[in-house]
Amino acid sequence: MKTLVAMDTKAVNGPAFIKKQTGEDVKDFQNGDQTTTIIRTENERTMLIQHNVMTPRPYSRMYQVVGTDGYASKYPIEEYCLRPSQVKGDEIPNHENLNAHGSVPADVKQALMAKYRSPILDQELEETAKKVGGHGGMDYIMDYRLIYCLRNGLPLDMDVYDLAEWCCMAELTRLSIENNSAPVEIPDFTRGGWNKVKGFQYAFAK
Repeated sequence: MKTLVAMDTKAVNGPAFIKKQTGEDVKDFQNGDQTTTIIRTENERTMLIQHNVMTPRPYSRMYQVVGTDGYASKYPIEEYCLRPSQVKGDEIPNHENLNAHGSVPADVKQALMAKYRSPILDQELEETAKKVGGHGGMDYIMDYRLIYCLRNGLPLDMDVYDLAEWCCMAELTRLSIENNSAPVEIPDFTRGGWNKVKGFQYAFAK
């Protein structure tokens, strides 16, 4: 991640909530009702993050990936849009009639999910995660993977550089907002080593 730009809306619901609870008028409430941040990467990709816990709206985690030849959304509506040439193989039904501007049919979606199922997600783990919950079970899976890697002396799925990048977002967003949404440089915590890892693989105990 190279630079970010952030802006927020007027703070309405936050001060109103405090006044309702305490009777106090807060004049310098720091959080707008919604914050929008756009991040640009070294490889000229962009990321959009929106944070809103103040206004009425359907719950959504906005998990979307938009690429040159496809689109995937996981929540709240799971759907995929692909070019017909991107889907091949006898295990994918009806892929000749795909439209790049329409969602793939349910049977194609299920076939794709089965073909590209995560290697860490066996049936027992998936069922347990759904029972325990926590953002649809993903909190449980992340904790499971952390403990699994620590117990087996394996590299973690997320390293200290990921931690530093994630934690700096709030402060850098604040700096951008306080400076009229100016671009803010994101530190390279790897000191130039960010692109040394070629691809990603989950670690498993033998």
